[in-house]
Amino acid sequence: MPAFAQRAPFRPTRFSVQVSGRGPDVVLIPGLTSGRDVWYSTVRALPGRRYHLVQVAGFAGEPARGNARGPILLPLEEEIARYIAAAGLNRPAIVGHSMGGTLAMMLAARHPGLVGRLMVVDMMPRPAGLFGGDTNLGPLADQLRSMIATPGGRQLFANVIGAFSPPDPGHRSDPDVVARAMDELAAIDLTPQLPRIAAPLTVIYASPTPQARAVLDRDFARAYAPARSKRLVRIDGSGHMVMLDQPARFQVALRAFLGS
Repeated sequence: MPAFAQRAPFRPTRFSVQVSGRGPDVVLIPGLTSGRDVWYSTVRALPGRRYHLVQVAGFAGEPARGNARGPILLPLEEEIARYIAAAGLNRPAIVGHSMGGTLAMMLAARHPGLVGRLMVVDMMPRPAGLFGGDTNLGPLADQLRSMIATPGGRQLFANVIGAFSPPDPGHRSDPDVVARAMDELAAIDLTPQLPRIAAPLTVIYASPTPQARAVLDRDFARAYAPARSKRLVRIDGSGHMVMLDQPARFQVALRAFLGS
């Protein structure tokens, strides 16, 4: 390469990113089928930082592009790591919700030097744990894999996803991308990787009812027991979309996390 040549800027193909604000860097990664808009109210409420709002290709109206075929989670995590390095971010805070939390843990375990601090929102190291502690999602994954193997099955899956999607087609998720991501989430277990996470870790988890609190406290404490530096925060009266269901409480927790 000639001495005067410049390296082409890095352009991710598995996600897009919207940068907002000024200050210390914070990377926000949404969950399965979600767009970056799930973070908008949070960003407005907590100024004074430069937010990098990720949107996964194939979700919420984003064209599938690099996620159109093949594995999703590991290549996506690697591309987020490349983005952090290429953008010159200095150990940013990483916040991931649901599948975004899985990606955030993968990033912190595989690239500890890139992550300053880590927040996981309503996700376990083994996502199957959210469906009943030791429940094995293997049979569900097998059924899902069989469903999307045929055109008719893919259309059926698209119809199911469409029933829970926004009415605007431009904001719907690609059923193939969703199915493959779900398949990978059903099989992954990051528990052995937790000790490799060097960044301070905060785990936010939702409790929809008072009756659920004791079980959730136990399950999340067990799930994250191998992590070195961790803080578990329960937010009551919330479903899975904590930042939307209990925005004020979530923002208090995030402000404490970012300021700690």
